[in-house]
Amino acid sequence: MEGISITKMSSRGQVVIPLEMRKDLAEGVKLIVIKNKGQIILKKAEDFSENIKEDLEFARRTEEAWKSYDRGEFISMSGDEFEKELEKW
Repeated sequence: MEGISITKMSSRGQVVIPLEMRKDLAEGVKLIVIKNKGQIILKKAEDFSENIKEDLEFARRTEEAWKSYDRGEFISMSGDEFEKELEKW
């Protein structure tokens, strides 16, 4: 996983993709927007696959992680420890 960032939607429905998240996105690139329950997934159209199970599973796991965090069920760890935990996924 490359990171997590926060943005907000304008009254016109516009969302700014944070700079650190759009390093490999050129102006005009087409994005697929997928809504799955409480998640919104953006995927480059050129990378889109008919089989999006992996993307949806990632979204499900991310949602579960946020719920756990909101309930205070989290463990403090270093960045290196966190990366090792992510590799287990």
